[in-house]
Amino acid sequence: MDFEVRTERLVLRRWLESDRKPFAVLNADSEVMRFFPASLTREQSDDLAARADALFDVHGFGLWALERGDTGEFIGFTGLAPMLEGIPGSDGVEVGWRLARAAWGRGFATEAAAAALSWAFTELALAEVNSITAVLNIRSRRVMERLGMRPAGEFEHPRLSPASPLRPHVRYLLTGPHQPGRPTQGPVTGR
Repeated sequence: MDFEVRTERLVLRRWLESDRKPFAVLNADSEVMRFFPASLTREQSDDLAARADALFDVHGFGLWALERGDTGEFIGFTGLAPMLEGIPGSDGVEVGWRLARAAWGRGFATEAAAAALSWAFTELALAEVNSITAVLNIRSRRVMERLGMRPAGEFEHPRLSPASPLRPHVRYLLTGPHQPGRPTQGPVTGR
């Protein structure tokens, strides 16, 4: 199966070795990682990239490397992953994203996540897709809301310390096209 997806401005594709350096820079940026427990070392970043790409082989979906269609510049990732065990929706699939700071504020996260959601509902025929973030992460919550996702409850993230201000998390949910209230997505093409 070809996993590449194109939108008007972006290419969602499998990971390349050349993505690792800019991904490590992204993961070392304290502002990008503000709502995560810590920035990542180069080794941790490389491991995350490998695990993100391996999801495609294991599950038939994964976290795509994200590049600008006009420049070919790697700007982060978006895509689908199994929800973590021990949290609400843990038997489901999550849509997520992480973009370099230079790519913020241009609608790329929303455009890429909409493509991932379209893939989830058309190619995988999922009934629903989750997204989670720290309650404090207003930027990501706004992306979720622009995607038509609705809050589905708050929870304490079990992998974070009880003292961490990031521990309170919120879960958002979007139901598939056969469900009432499903917003329409823009055109997305696979190749």
